[in-house]
Amino acid sequence: MFNFVFQNTTKLVFGRGQIAQLSSLIPTDKKVLITFGGGSVKRNGVYDQVKKALAGHNVVEFWGIEPNPAVETLRKAVKLGLEEKVDMLLAVGGGSVLDGTKLIAAAIAQPNLDAWDIVKSGSAIKQIPFASVMTLPATGSEMNNGAVISCHETKEKFSFRGDYPEFSILDPETTYSLPAHQIACSLADIVVHCFEQYMTTTGQSRVLDRWAEGVIATAMEIAPKIQADQHNYDLMCDYMYSATMALNNFIRMGVTQDWSTHQIGHELTALCGVTHGESLAIVYPGTIDVLREQKKGKLLQFGSRVLGINEGTEEERIDKVIEKIEAFFKSLGLATRLSEKKIGVDVVEEITRRFNERNVHLGEAQNVTGDVAREILMKRL
Repeated sequence: MFNFVFQNTTKLVFGRGQIAQLSSLIPTDKKVLITFGGGSVKRNGVYDQVKKALAGHNVVEFWGIEPNPAVETLRKAVKLGLEEKVDMLLAVGGGSVLDGTKLIAAAIAQPNLDAWDIVKSGSAIKQIPFASVMTLPATGSEMNNGAVISCHETKEKFSFRGDYPEFSILDPETTYSLPAHQIACSLADIVVHCFEQYMTTTGQSRVLDRWAEGVIATAMEIAPKIQADQHNYDLMCDYMYSATMALNNFIRMGVTQDWSTHQIGHELTALCGVTHGESLAIVYPGTIDVLREQKKGKLLQFGSRVLGINEGTEEERIDKVIEKIEAFFKSLGLATRLSEKKIGVDVVEEITRRFNERNVHLGEAQNVTGDVAREILMKRL
């Protein structure tokens, strides 16, 4: 393992009925801007729970943060927050609402900077306090210090890092009303989050290998059970907690990582509007196919430990691993080919151009360039 320093400061408040804890978690002397998405929290009762818990607090509301939050929308929230002189933010919704809120927190704290410039810098130097009530498990944003923001004007999507949420409330009952497609996309996101921290180099950490394998195996095991019974509390607990553990930085400490699938997927979202989780389902089988030689050890290890693939030559076993991972994404009802989303070579060439223009070098070996990204995507046509 490499040397590392780790500190995760988020207080995780987990379980049914925990939204009521907001009344004590947020001091009454704070003026709070509550950020929301498109309104599903009003239909599933979460909004009423939040308002009841914060009945004695000074709050302002901002609605309309979209999936793949757009900086154009977030600038409006920043303007409102500055006008209202808020000193804390509460994101209520999914990972996109929280990601957007992280940028709002940075832009309010640094009013001399444009929000998109903060994103492009890669880090938020300063943020006002923020917290979350998470209703759609996927991004792990509730317990990490990252966020991903889109710009519609330039058709770009980039990530930045800053502070951790002060606290995050996760009530698995809030997932009961989620659309099946959203759950499918989030399960793909959970699994690929783990893969991108795990499917790199063998022999780095037995502890983190087993941890990542456990989260992936859990997600794969519960996926068909959730499809059959979305109101099973214990299942949804595992689902929600898996999302948090997949990307709260616990399984990446001191080991190599490969985020090339996410970066390629971000381009598919920015250029074509592909839902993030589905973009990963399309790209990831191609990534591990093209990079099969350098990932051989981990592919074989995962095949044996998690998928029970122990027979055949190494190449045959790797083929089976890739097939089974793609089959899992298909079982969720997700597209796994660009052609299923009517995306052709023109988009592949544009992503290649962008990566080469930025001199991109991704992956554990820093060898995923624009040309390698092109090879990955051409396998997914």
